[in-house]
Amino acid sequence: MSDKPPGQPARVNQLDKVKQEYTQAAREILARSMRGVAKTKLTPDMLTLAGVLGPRRYSLVKNAPFECGSVPIGSARERFSVKFYVVAILFVVFDIEAIFLYPWAIQIQELGWAGFATMGIFVATLLAGLVYVWKKGALDWSEE
Repeated sequence: MSDKPPGQPARVNQLDKVKQEYTQAAREILARSMRGVAKTKLTPDMLTLAGVLGPRRYSLVKNAPFECGSVPIGSARERFSVKFYVVAILFVVFDIEAIFLYPWAIQIQELGWAGFATMGIFVATLLAGLVYVWKKGALDWSEE
């Protein structure tokens, strides 16, 4: 007869499994900690190096705003029409619509008709908003 109790091989396998899980968890914690330390150390180091190695000769030309090679005309404190902001907000809204459409298009097979109907409602709502803004004249740039 054997000296081992009948359940010992299963217990050894369970202990090995637990040991492997703890080892894997320790590796993940170590990797994340090392990344955190690297980020914490690199950020001030890079800022310090930029200050030490950066330019030291300041002049009016170097401190002037750069406008794609053009000489800046007028003040930077100039007022803009509200229409610029409305167009910017509309751009953001429809850009976010495109962001929502992309994952939906990737998953269309899994979502089925329910996903199709849901996205149809989403697009219809946005199109109704576009029609409303258009009818209100927010997209009309003519001088009146």
